[in-house]
Amino acid sequence: MIFSSLIFLYLFMPICLVAYNVIKPIKAKNAVLIILSLAFYAWGEPTRVIFLILSAVVNYFVGIGIGAAKQEKYQKLCLTGGLIFNIGMIAVFKYSGFIMTNINSIFSADLPVPEIVQMAGISFYTFQVISYIVDCYWGKIKPQKNFFKLLLYVCLFPQLIAGPIVRYETIAAEIDDRKTTLEDFSQGLTRFVVGLAKKVLLADQLFRIVEDMLGGSVNSLTIFGSWYGVILYSLYIYFDFSGYSDIAIGLGRIFGFHFNENFDHPYLCKDITEFWQRWHISLGSFFRDYLLPVTFFGKRNKYLSLFLVWLCTGIWHGANWNYIIWGLYYGLFILLETRIGKKNMNKIPIVIRHIYSKLVIIIGFGIFYFEDIGALGTFLKNLTPFNENGWGGAFELSSLCGNLYLIIIAIVCTFPLMKAFGKLSEKNDTARSVISVSGTILCMGMLALSSIMLVDTTTNAFLYWRF
Repeated sequence: MIFSSLIFLYLFMPICLVAYNVIKPIKAKNAVLIILSLAFYAWGEPTRVIFLILSAVVNYFVGIGIGAAKQEKYQKLCLTGGLIFNIGMIAVFKYSGFIMTNINSIFSADLPVPEIVQMAGISFYTFQVISYIVDCYWGKIKPQKNFFKLLLYVCLFPQLIAGPIVRYETIAAEIDDRKTTLEDFSQGLTRFVVGLAKKVLLADQLFRIVEDMLGGSVNSLTIFGSWYGVILYSLYIYFDFSGYSDIAIGLGRIFGFHFNENFDHPYLCKDITEFWQRWHISLGSFFRDYLLPVTFFGKRNKYLSLFLVWLCTGIWHGANWNYIIWGLYYGLFILLETRIGKKNMNKIPIVIRHIYSKLVIIIGFGIFYFEDIGALGTFLKNLTPFNENGWGGAFELSSLCGNLYLIIIAIVCTFPLMKAFGKLSEKNDTARSVISVSGTILCMGMLALSSIMLVDTTTNAFLYWRF
């Protein structure tokens, strides 16, 4: 089941709200959320719930083992076992085919390549439980002794499939005691509708243009077509993923949970370091907190740590070489900016910094899009004057003119409009009332229009569900 579907909007979600709110005790509310979350995850593929529950069971006992062990060596043994299990789960379900294919290629072997269906969201919920057991080992949190409370943390449906990656300490208190105020419900519902509109009204519409440009033969792309396609892909992937995060954060708020932000208008960045402080914040903070402290031969080396972080960032996104190249590509620019230094970076004219960062980001998403390395090489060549197909053609120009309104709206929506309106509403009561009424009408309109767009159409699943 996906959030951007009529079944979720007008069947599953109403059932959730009614079932959750007619029950008052917090234990019963938690039980309702567990049942609904498992049903949500099992939709269309019931067997994958087994592995989700298995993950919760194993990590529950790992946490209990860490808490019960009196000596550090036994705590470390429990943690090591948990890490082997969790990383092994990802390796089997996500990377086994990739690994065997490359072994066959490198050694000219003919070993069978497993065809294992990847479980949706496995990287997200596995990283959550990894953060849980590591924080237990570090003493940052106490192991959860109630299995069902940990299961709720693992399987909570708003952020189960595509994040944000929520740390246990973020919602530990709210598992035991939470209330949904009228303000929580209003802000959560608004955030949900905004995220839905990002997905249905912007991301899905942009993706159709992207497929027209980049989805065919890359050999026929012109210079303009290549840049046009990859710029729109950069917008698409932002609205698709940030839209999901908005929906997840909004749903969490409706049920009394306060998740951390996952995006902070990343295209306003002035350099690549700042971009990754604003983009997929929960993943970046995970690698920063759990990989950067890793030592090599007993010592910390910031360059090896940086390499490890960006190698893992690429690998995390998918079982293909283009994702590894994509991660190391960003790592190279982070290293460059680190060597230059923040003070020297700030001396560079702001316009140049904006142009530089946007070029790096756009080309980066081109690397992200093309999983075939040969097609990727051709695409990168097509961005340059070495393109043999010319500068542009009537098809690309017609597409630009026909979709100009959508592109302008998408670019405008990358700016912090809600924050701007929020500051404006603080000035006086009249502005607050006008913005409140206008916002309500706008949300109702976006929900109605999104619903209409979903009728008799097959919406694209959120891109990050496969990660």
